[in-house]
Amino acid sequence: MKPHRVRASLLALSLSLTIALPLTLHAAPVDDAVTALQRDWESIRYQAPAKEREKRFETLSAKAHEASQSFAGRSEPLVWEGIVLSSWAAERGGLGALSLVKQAKTLYEKAIEIDGKALDGSAYASLGVLYHKVPGWPIGFGDKTRAESLIKQALAINPDGIDPNFFYADLLADTGRTEQAMPYLERALAAPARPGRALADAGRRDEIKALMAKLSAR
Repeated sequence: MKPHRVRASLLALSLSLTIALPLTLHAAPVDDAVTALQRDWESIRYQAPAKEREKRFETLSAKAHEASQSFAGRSEPLVWEGIVLSSWAAERGGLGALSLVKQAKTLYEKAIEIDGKALDGSAYASLGVLYHKVPGWPIGFGDKTRAESLIKQALAINPDGIDPNFFYADLLADTGRTEQAMPYLERALAAPARPGRALADAGRRDEIKALMAKLSAR
């Protein structure tokens, strides 16, 4: 087998600054932690040898968990912890991956409760992928209808994004709707570049092109 935000008198102004300052200072470390997780994940996912990826995702999961614990109440680190666990599960495969995807599912759900629009709705998209890829009952919780609903929520938040368009196209193709899938693949391929995500964008475009070729050959 084979996943985001916080007046009249001098006294009032002083109070507002006192409240706002810690929030401003708190935002930068969260962003830094998320950026570091993104960078490490991309390196493992798209550059590491296949035989190394499982162990490296396992190591990265500890770093991701530390970030989500350090910034409790923020959605973004939870999303990235879920992404790392999901990726680790994909590399591990088989029944041994089920406990990891169940943990990722819980993290995505918690992230949505906090702020589902964070990271352009990535929690919805990533949770949708889990429902798509994980086997259904009695082995797992997979449910393609639920997957489609979640990915559509991600698309409503980020209609031009590379990931939700690709994920939706993949689901459509996997459920026999090839003609409907192609426009979403084309939209994914034309998605604007994400700042600081060049490696991930390049890797995703390769996946998009591969699926396009596969569908065109049918």
